Amino acid sequence: MDALEALRTRRSFRVYENKPVPNDLLETIVDCGRLAASARNEQPWEFVVVTDPALRKQIADATDFGKHVALAGACILVFCKPSKYYLEDGCAATQNMLVAARALGLGTCWIAGDKKPYGSAISRLVRAPEDLTLVSIIAVGYGTEVPSPVKRPLGEVLHWGQFS
Repeated sequence: MDALEALRTRRSFRVYENKPVPNDLLETIVDCGRLAASARNEQPWEFVVVTDPALRKQIADATDFGKHVALAGACILVFCKPSKYYLEDGCAATQNMLVAARALGLGTCWIAGDKKPYGSAISRLVRAPEDLTLVSIIAVGYGTEVPSPVKRPLGEVLHWGQFS
């Protein structure tokens, strides 16, 4: 699938087949996150791929809106080192991985990490160094649903030169 098709058809999946995601696909997805743009090319990110069902369940239970992490074949935790633009950089890496997963035929869902009360608990679960901040959690798997949220039309959000 080409990049434009992956971008246009990416959706958030919350229901998954009970099927593992091959490690080579997970590596490809994380590699795309690693290649994201970052302010001053700081690349402050670290990624943890979790495939163990028991650990995914613990992560899911810790979240408020990420219970489906337990159902996915894997999840990817995006951490960032302290830097002025850690949040923007971590979000750029997250978005790259969402699109990469779609291009590989996988479903994903972005779950917030930064500023959430469960961030430190999840960090402890995966033994993350204390100076890292959990930016996001990505559920990854073979989606069983076909989400079709209504997106705002281009004409409603695009402004040329100024707001009219």
